[in-house]
Formats: sequence, C-alpha cells, structure tokens
Amino acid sequence: MKRVLSGIQPTSESFHLGNYLGAVKQWVDLQNGHETYYSIVDLHALTGDVDPKLLRARTLASAAQLIAVGIDTEKSALFVQSHLPEHNQLGWVMECVASFGEASRMTQFKDKSSKGGSDGARVGLFTYPMLQAADILLYQADLVPVGEDQRQHIEITRDLANRFNTRYGQVFTLPDAYILKEGAKIYDLQEPTNKMSKSASSASGVIELMDAPEVNVKKIKSAVTDTGREVIFDVENKPGISNLMTILSVVSGKSIAAIQDEFAGKGYGDFKGAVAEATVEYLRPMRDKALELLKDEGELIRILNNGADKARVLASKTLKDSYKALGILG
Repeated sequence: MKRVLSGIQPTSESFHLGNYLGAVKQWVDLQNGHETYYSIVDLHALTGDVDPKLLRARTLASAAQLIAVGIDTEKSALFVQSHLPEHNQLGWVMECVASFGEASRMTQFKDKSSKGGSDGARVGLFTYPMLQAADILLYQADLVPVGEDQRQHIEITRDLANRFNTRYGQVFTLPDAYILKEGAKIYDLQEPTNKMSKSASSASGVIELMDAPEVNVKKIKSAVTDTGREVIFDVENKPGISNLMTILSVVSGKSIAAIQDEFAGKGYGDFKGAVAEATVEYLRPMRDKALELLKDEGELIRILNNGADKARVLASKTLKDSYKALGILG
C-alpha cells in the first residue's frame, strides 16, 4: 500500500468551496487504498505576520474542518506539524544539503519577495522549501497530492533526497507528485474570471465552508452576472452565469445540460436562488460537524495528539536513520 502525505497551512478560519473541491475532497478519497498522513503545517504559517490567537484558532478550525469533511482519524494520521520537532530537525539537515542557488530559484520566494523587496522578506520564506522537503521525507511518502503549481516543490524534495542518499547512503524514499485531478473549476463570485481564492480582493466573492448559511445565500444572490437573462453555459461571454452553473452542478450532481434545460425561460433571480439553496444544503452537514467539534477543544487536541503519536513512529525512525548516516552520535 502506497503512503500519501500532504499538508495544509492554517491561514484562514474557513476552507472555501474551491480548495475543498480542488484538494481536500481528494484527500478524503485517497484514504481508500492508501496509508495516509495529513498535517496542519502551522510552522509554515510563521513566514508571514502572525497573530498568535488567530494562528491557534485557525489550527483548531482546520483540524475540525478536515474531520468534518471526511478525514477519518482511524484511517489517517491527522496531526499538527509543530507537535513533532523532528520536522525542524530534519529541516536543518535539508538546509545543509541544499544549495543557495536551489533555494533562490523557488518561485514562491521570488514572487513574494518581489512584492515587498528581498531585504524585508523573512529568512524562513527563503528556507521553507527545505522544511517542506523534511515534512515529506520524514514519512517516506510515495505520493504527495499537489496542484500542478506545486510540482516544483516535489522536484526539489526529490533532488535533496537523492543527493543525500548518494552521499550518505540510502535513507529516503523519493516521492512522486500525485497531481490532483482537475475537476470543476470554481471562480470568484465577484470576479468570475479569477479562481476562487482566500487571497481574493473581496470576501463577498468566496463561498466559505464555515460561513453562516444566510451569508453564503447573500453572496450567491449578489454574484456578478451579465445583463442578459438566459441561463446558458458560455464561459467566454457569460463567465458569471457559467461559474454559478458549475457550482450548482457540483453541489447537486446535475449535469450542465440538465441545469440549462431546467432554467430555460427563467430569469437570473430564480436561478441564483436555486444555486444558493443547493449550495448551503451541500455545506450544512460539514459546517455543523465542524462547529460541534470546535465546542470541545480538549477532545480535538486529544485527536491531534493521537495523530502526532502515530506520525512520530515513522518520523523518529527516519530522523534517527538520517543522523546515523551523517555520523551524528545518537
């Protein structure tokens, strides 16, 4: 059985419909037929400005939502990255294996530092790919579910693992990128040519899993559309309506053609109302379960500690093997 490892940063109080469908829902599916390890990578959140209370709340909220959407803690190890110091310890080893040139070529550092200037960029932003490599290599992962834009991170992880193995002996499994299936693309409700994202210019364009139903109803009913009245799927000329049709298709299971037939001759008001109702009902059980989990913080922390204990069995062995290969006394 192949081993899968993936992580999510606790940078928001809520998942949104786009990242749920694009990533987290597929994590749930991968639990069948794979040995799965899922981490809330709170240390990576430190590369930007940190509000301690928010970070703690978002870490717990991420855990609650992952369980609520279907991560089974009996099947999967669900844990918080910082609960295992082995991540930092192997991260330092990876920093010592990596070259300055490799780190400087990573697109995320280049993109973020170009906005604020490299002088103001955190050193952690520069070195975080080495910590990310350690996150993966600690668990001898075979597959790492990522979007196409994250492939570079798997490539540097493979390069570092291969370099270490060549110099010091076979310790690490070389992981493969498991490119997430490109399902329905969900776009911003206010800017329907842009992908739905937590970094959107306006929160009103993002359908949040943890928003109250009436909030998401208002967002959907206020979604940007064209001046026509026909509910027709035409991405180029009617991006707003096409996006809403995609959302309705995903949450209802109806085909785009069936939706087009159902709303033939009806106006945008009826259509938006149907999208809003179907979407909030789709999200309701996940939101309700997450809120229930968040009521008992102690139990949620207990679940995460159990996941960390499960993860530590692999992580501590890998770290010990890497130290032994390097000649570090143990």
